[in-house]
Amino acid sequence: MPKSTWVFAAFFSMVLILILGGLQIREKGRALEAAEQAALEAKKSVELAAQTNAAYLAEVEALRNQATELQQQVKAAAADRDTLKQQMQAELDSKEVTISELQGKLTLSILDRILFDSGRAEVKPEGRAVLKKVAGVLGKFPNRPVQVIGHTDNVPIRGRTPDGFSDNWELSAGRAVSAVRFLVEQAGVDPHRISAVGSGEFKPIADNATAEGRARNRRIAIVVLPEELGSADIPRVKPQEIQKPVENPDAGTPTP
Repeated sequence: MPKSTWVFAAFFSMVLILILGGLQIREKGRALEAAEQAALEAKKSVELAAQTNAAYLAEVEALRNQATELQQQVKAAAADRDTLKQQMQAELDSKEVTISELQGKLTLSILDRILFDSGRAEVKPEGRAVLKKVAGVLGKFPNRPVQVIGHTDNVPIRGRTPDGFSDNWELSAGRAVSAVRFLVEQAGVDPHRISAVGSGEFKPIADNATAEGRARNRRIAIVVLPEELGSADIPRVKPQEIQKPVENPDAGTPTP
């Protein structure tokens, strides 16, 4: 075989080896790039998982702190409620007044005979003394809303009462308003936290078929609500900022 043939064959072999080597190097480069990209994506996934895990841990910690805070608020509310009840019981030790508690609401039921004369809505002196005691305790719990609810028995009103009431509903509402006016204007209760409601004969607590039952049904209920049920709507007003209604100097003057 001529020498030139061997030289050509050797050259061709070298070229082929170089080509194959280049292809292998390029494939290895691509594989290395793919591996590096996969490693980078895996790193990003790990970092994202770590961030997500940290966020979950932070959320769990926030929820744990919130639960702890709520537990503390529940305990504080229970202690506050117990203190309110104890102070009311200490101030109002009377057979005419009963104190009950249900779902965080404290209810004082005051029989009408200690507050009003029959068919009237003007608060009697002994009733004013009771309401002043109630106001004194309420003043220590300024953020708790209060409802004053008037109740009657089911004996219908014949004609009109001396105060102009024609039915039990009107009488119950009038008595509730009178009690509220006294608590606000004479006893210093913040008017923003108190409201008057008339329920008439429709929410009895005893049997109207007996005189004793009817006497129990004729009452004023002062309901002290939990703070969270109304405190957001109660502006913080200091007692000295409460203004009494201004009397109209022309009241009672006949209209021309």
